Amino acid sequence: MSVVTLRQVTDENRRAVLAVRVAPTQKRFVGTVVGALKHAQEIPEGKPWHRAIYSDDQPVGFVLLSWNVTPEPPRIIGPWFLWKLLVDERHQRRGYGREAVRLVADIVRANGATEVLTSCVPGVDGPEPFYRRIGFRPTGEVDENAETILALDLDPPSQSSSR
Repeated sequence: MSVVTLRQVTDENRRAVLAVRVAPTQKRFVGTVVGALKHAQEIPEGKPWHRAIYSDDQPVGFVLLSWNVTPEPPRIIGPWFLWKLLVDERHQRRGYGREAVRLVADIVRANGATEVLTSCVPGVDGPEPFYRRIGFRPTGEVDENAETILALDLDPPSQSSSR
């Protein structure tokens, strides 16, 4: 697999990042990059942190996170909440989503997180099986939109790892 990185969305790459599209059948589960950015702008108390997912020098996805927020259910879930994860339909099933979640987990763990939460719309062809395969587990809770809340426990960084 090529090198996967998370990069800021800038004036130089904005058009390419906004062109990231999931399959039409997946839109009801994750929406669009434009919609995610608009939603983040409407909820600044969610402390949105977003990045483009790159494979080498090509944007292949997008991730939006609530950054160490004070939870205020049902509107604000956290403290660390994976708000959106999109991988372009042409680049799915190549490990980019899994690697992006790993990178996000590393970043938030380094900032004191012990878990990352996310939510997903239940349904056939929904993202829950993907999240479960990479280690998320249902919390038994649902959000205000009837989405299932999932948690990924983060192991503390090992003392021998170099960062």
